[in-house]
Amino acid sequence: MHIAWQYLDKRSAALCALKDYESMNHILSHSEAERIAIREHMEGIPSSLPSAIPRGARNPRAGEDRLISGLDKMNELAARRQQAQAYMDWFQPAWDALSEEERYVLSQFYQREEGRQTDGLYEICDRFHIERSSAYKKKDRALAHLTVLLYGR
Repeated sequence: MHIAWQYLDKRSAALCALKDYESMNHILSHSEAERIAIREHMEGIPSSLPSAIPRGARNPRAGEDRLISGLDKMNELAARRQQAQAYMDWFQPAWDALSEEERYVLSQFYQREEGRQTDGLYEICDRFHIERSSAYKKKDRALAHLTVLLYGR
């Protein structure tokens, strides 16, 4: 299945894809470190400290359970990385085709924390010396251009 099928309504799909950009980028940049941490946890030898306090029943398959759990986590991580890579292969060319101005406007509007979009609006107004209505129009044009680049006409 092509990654674009996850985003069917073109305008709102372009918005969802834009909002997913940072998280997919984060997955790609941190998945190797997560894989190494999971592997080290799988290969680690648990220490048994001698003490006079009796412990509960010992699980004879604790090592096997730890390995299975680690393998499951690594498979899940590989699937997430593969999905993120497919997304980036689809989205990145369209993002790169936008002008620097369009990328700036879209990132100020949509790649901010919730409730911080008004700050982005004011930054756009200050940078381009325009009114708010013109900033919204600039945002709409940039979003329309991104939508065409992602989905065609």
